[in-house]
Amino acid sequence: MALALSGAYPPPPVPGRGGAGPLRRHWPLLPLVATVLLLLAPLPAGDATASGKVTPADAASLLLVFVCAVRALRGEVRRLTPVGAAVLGVPALGLAVATVTAADPYAALPGFVRYLQVFVLVPAAVVLLVRDAREFRLAAGCFVVLALVQGAVGVVQYATHTGASYQGEDIRAVGTFGPGDVMGMATVVAYGLVVATAVALAPGTGVRTRRVAGACALVLVLPLVLSFSRGAWIATFGAALVVMLMAGVRRALKVLCALVAAGVVLVGGLGVGSDMVAERLTSITQVGSAPDQSVTDRYTMWAAASSMWSEHPAVGVGLKGFPAHRDGHSSLGLSSGSDTAGAGQAYIRQPLLSPHNMYLLILSEQGLVGLMALAGGWAVLLAAGLRRALRPDPAARRMRDCGLIAAGLFIWQLTDFLYADIGGPSTVLTGVIIGMAAWWALTGPGDGGREGGREGAVPVGGRRAREGAATR
Repeated sequence: MALALSGAYPPPPVPGRGGAGPLRRHWPLLPLVATVLLLLAPLPAGDATASGKVTPADAASLLLVFVCAVRALRGEVRRLTPVGAAVLGVPALGLAVATVTAADPYAALPGFVRYLQVFVLVPAAVVLLVRDAREFRLAAGCFVVLALVQGAVGVVQYATHTGASYQGEDIRAVGTFGPGDVMGMATVVAYGLVVATAVALAPGTGVRTRRVAGACALVLVLPLVLSFSRGAWIATFGAALVVMLMAGVRRALKVLCALVAAGVVLVGGLGVGSDMVAERLTSITQVGSAPDQSVTDRYTMWAAASSMWSEHPAVGVGLKGFPAHRDGHSSLGLSSGSDTAGAGQAYIRQPLLSPHNMYLLILSEQGLVGLMALAGGWAVLLAAGLRRALRPDPAARRMRDCGLIAAGLFIWQLTDFLYADIGGPSTVLTGVIIGMAAWWALTGPGDGGREGGREGAVPVGGRRAREGAATR
């Protein structure tokens, strides 16, 4: 069965009847733009990752879902095929099962709402509201803007010693996310770097656009390095490498040479964090032989998550159940928490409330039912998206940049899930990325693939009406 969605949009404005300007034409995307760009707003120290906090970006994502629901009731969004509905909707059933079967369903309810927001509602809203390649590029461009601003803040933090504490110095670049969410800036900078790399390499992209995107990608290497986030480095390298290979081996080699040269100049020539960066890189190869305490804690929590799943293989221990069951399944090697300080925040000992592996977190809290519902859908999206990018239909050839962006971001996210999970303000972007990947994978030839200019495809009932008129 083809993974496609049938287009259903209102007809384009009739000339002479007050035509729609760009803002009026694309206003449903404003909540999506706000969802990304409101992550530029600084949060009070200590509140960034607190449970139950609704950030401005979360509020914007809820508005996005509301706008989508209103337009769906008015018949102004595309209709999902059974396959599309299953990929986007089955996770909700798995989440409901994990909530109902939890030892304390009331305590699991906040987890149900959060998972529903990130993995069901926001992705579905993106798929239904983004109508063409132009709007997709608009959403992708917001990631680059967010990355450049957060990256600039992070570089200033490193240069002025006002960042998060790292090896006794306040030099770790964390942007506006603070030391309580050290992965926040690294994540959004990596997103922007992947998008910029995809645009710079995409066939058919204008020379000026390609140069600007390439410059953005090179600029974003510096704040990513200064984040000292090994996980973000690995995921970014893997995603960028896949994007480069999909764009062409020759181009991939050129970009790799440019990135290596930039790294040599920044770290070797200018000495930007050279000793610490080298030590951090070396530690990646020592996670098995001589792991540091953070890696030891991660291994211990992975083992605890596996133990929980072995006791509850079908439905897990329930959403939000990992912290309550952690100590009963952990060894004595687990520390009491991680130390955070700097960037305007006093010393705080943060508890370890998740296994830092999204797949193991799902397995331990939702069991095989939840893992198949969520990860199974991700596998379908990844396979369909790569297939469409590598063997594009005529409509997809005109928007190869969208395919590279969607594939790169989704591969980054799936790789990052191997050693990280959801949490913090940037979590809402996970839902946007899944939605962008689904938009690319599930839209068929001629559906949502227009370059802009014409608004959407055939309105609900419009094709039959015209065909009936022709026969009469």
